[in-house]
Amino acid sequence: MKLPGTDFSMLGPQSKAFLNDVHTLRIGGERYTATGGMLDVIDPSSNTVVSRVPDASAADVDAAVAAARQALTSPAWRGMRPYQRADAMIRLASLLEANSQELAEIETINSGRLIGNTRLFDVEFSAHVLRYMAGWATKLEGKTIDISAPYVPDGDFFSFTTREPIGVVAGITPWNVPLCQAVWKLAPALAAGCTVVLKPAQQTPLTALRLADLALEAGFPPGVVNIVTGSGAGAGAALVAHPGVDKISFTGSTAVGRLIARQAAGSFRKYNLELGGKSPVILMDDARLDDAIPGAAWAIFGNHGQNCCAGSRLYVHERIFDQVVEGVCEIARSIRLGPGLDPASQMGPLVSRAQQERVLSYVEAGRRAGATVLTGDAPVDSDGCYVRPTVLVDTDESMSVVREEIFGPVLVAMPFHDEEEALARANSSDYGLGASIWTRDISRVHRFVRGLAAGNVWVNIHNVLDAALPFGGFKDSGVGQDLGEESVLAHTRTKAAVVRL
Repeated sequence: MKLPGTDFSMLGPQSKAFLNDVHTLRIGGERYTATGGMLDVIDPSSNTVVSRVPDASAADVDAAVAAARQALTSPAWRGMRPYQRADAMIRLASLLEANSQELAEIETINSGRLIGNTRLFDVEFSAHVLRYMAGWATKLEGKTIDISAPYVPDGDFFSFTTREPIGVVAGITPWNVPLCQAVWKLAPALAAGCTVVLKPAQQTPLTALRLADLALEAGFPPGVVNIVTGSGAGAGAALVAHPGVDKISFTGSTAVGRLIARQAAGSFRKYNLELGGKSPVILMDDARLDDAIPGAAWAIFGNHGQNCCAGSRLYVHERIFDQVVEGVCEIARSIRLGPGLDPASQMGPLVSRAQQERVLSYVEAGRRAGATVLTGDAPVDSDGCYVRPTVLVDTDESMSVVREEIFGPVLVAMPFHDEEEALARANSSDYGLGASIWTRDISRVHRFVRGLAAGNVWVNIHNVLDAALPFGGFKDSGVGQDLGEESVLAHTRTKAAVVRL
């Protein structure tokens, strides 16, 4: 039976009105008419246009950066005391919650993700992140240092350091968790006193525009939060190259991250890059399989596999390999596909036709290289961008399906003989974002936590994030960290002062 597209009668009136709005950029607290053209916004459950947004030009980006620079030193923003910045962030968190249904519906229509996930993660977790980061606004501090200066023997000094905002931050976000990623960029920058120009992904721009409106309502002065929509090659490249930007915070592909790093290095600008992943899930023979099998399945199938730390490489001890793979396949076969607004759906479409084709091409490449497709091989009868949850075996690290990030619901499963082999194969990837180990042996837990080359290691669970925990990767998974104290401090610069008494 052919899968239907989104039932728009399920949308609330606010969501319908927003989709039908004539969208503009948000620059300097105003609805700014772009000088460029317009881009279609697609509902991936039916592959139809549901809205249009501006395709910002370099001139539009220049206006946004100018607005952010003006706001940075304006009395309205610079004169706000730390507790006042915190209060504004807390008000924004409350506004997200007050508008949760609208935001979740817009996000689901635009991204194809399940309404339960967009409500719980994109809206509610975003509010949690804002409240956590708001606390840091009043806790940024320098220190006094008793200096020696032996070459000034008669000197009597008072020395101290201060932290100040790094300046204008360019935030560039991906399409897989759009609203939440936008808040991850905004919240630490705002807590530190920076101003922001945010460019959401071309595929999923809508909730970022709504977020800017709510930021004004929460009391942020005009120009503190600016939104430019458009393509990565256009608006994104112009923003990265802009000399008025002091820090670039990017989440996306490793290939684009390399380009940003090279460009930022040329002008000695700071950058934070949260990039790709190919995260291993390691099941030892003493794992609690009632937890580990569904844990391994949802590590990859959660959010349709469109997750930078998705558990896309499954390593299972050879004694339990067949049992685990069959259990994961059973879960994969049971997952019900459908539009994200349908409460019966357990997996929606991928974000776009291009992403669907990319994922399916990887599955075919794996088959040609000798992999066996156990489940997920049948096409989906739909106009939407669906891919069935897919499990491949007879794979190894020479294959592209094992080496490269697919960013879809595709799992490669491989057996191993002992702990040493598991650790070596887990670390053989160019990526190092996340990893999980499933075992009841506490000594083994510590050996793997110490030995895994990943910025985030989970034990008997996969992909649990919190605002208080730094999130970032090693190797080709990026530089720097989102969330936690580290992300706030990365939006500051330290100034040292010496006073001769």
